[in-house]
Amino acid sequence: MRFTPWCRYERWPVRVAARLTLALLAWLALSAQREPVLVPAVSQSLIEVRQGFTGARLLLYGAVIDPEGAGRTGDYDIVVVLKGPTEPVRIREKERIAGIWANAGLSDFRSAPSFFAVVSSRPIAEIVDERTATIYELGTDFIQLSPSGQIEPETQARFAQGLVELRRKQGLYQENPGGVQISEKVLYQARINLPSNVTTGRYTAETFAIARGRVLASATARIEVVKAGLEGQVVTAAQRWSFLYGLGAIALSLGMGWLAGRLFARS
Repeated sequence: MRFTPWCRYERWPVRVAARLTLALLAWLALSAQREPVLVPAVSQSLIEVRQGFTGARLLLYGAVIDPEGAGRTGDYDIVVVLKGPTEPVRIREKERIAGIWANAGLSDFRSAPSFFAVVSSRPIAEIVDERTATIYELGTDFIQLSPSGQIEPETQARFAQGLVELRRKQGLYQENPGGVQISEKVLYQARINLPSNVTTGRYTAETFAIARGRVLASATARIEVVKAGLEGQVVTAAQRWSFLYGLGAIALSLGMGWLAGRLFARS
């Protein structure tokens, strides 16, 4: 079958567009290969909270693989952000009125991390600008809280700062500039202490490789904090068989009350 000249020239834009598309995809693939890759790991992916739990110390470590070679790796900074499960929080502000401390205001936050820790190879202000730190939540001052209701920005900022300060005192919000150690320009390690009052649930550890103020690579590892032993069994029973658990709790309370009454009656 012979094509007329106009039919042959009609197909060349399609062929050129296809070749340009393939060339663009190949260029993007090569560009992606030139970016560094983070390979993170944690010392404990499962933490069991038992009776007498005094906390845990996590070791977060890994490597930065750079396809362009180790020459650029020395310019990296590493930042690790560990977040606990989010929860609703109500913050109350107290004032002294006529010598008595009373509630003067409150603010609700729909989702606030129950635990938040940032460990970095240098102070965050020396690694990235404030805009980048806000986007990636690289610090307790940049936690993205979700207030509920109508509230003025200044009042919201005051309550948010109060929440952060309160949880800092409880050991639930932490910052450790200089806590990440980088060895041989490739390997890194960081340690984060979990206090005894941590909330159970899924924790996410986000690691960022940063150079010249730009995040070049990131990776996420997950950690499960669960109740174990008798406490864990009670929690599991309450969640799976809530109705029977409630009946059992009522029966136990009535039984203990009856037994106490009988003992005191005899005495």
